[in-house]
Amino acid sequence: MMKKYLVFLTLFTLLGASSALAAECSTVGRQVADEQGGELVKVTPAVEKGRDVCIVVVLVQSADGGKPSRVEVAVPAG
Repeated sequence: MMKKYLVFLTLFTLLGASSALAAECSTVGRQVADEQGGELVKVTPAVEKGRDVCIVVVLVQSADGGKPSRVEVAVPAG
């Protein structure tokens, strides 16, 4: 019984942490889109070199009205 409880507690903790990172990345994504003057397309929480990061994809309209540019950046979370 104790083993099942520990497994549940571990899963709950991990899911809670990833949910918090996803929420934080959402905020970071909006900030990056505002800074770039573009439209937020996608935000993905990830781990790079042992650090939590947010992979942000933004579409930025070209100055001449042509096809928008796709900008992808990795921003440290937190």
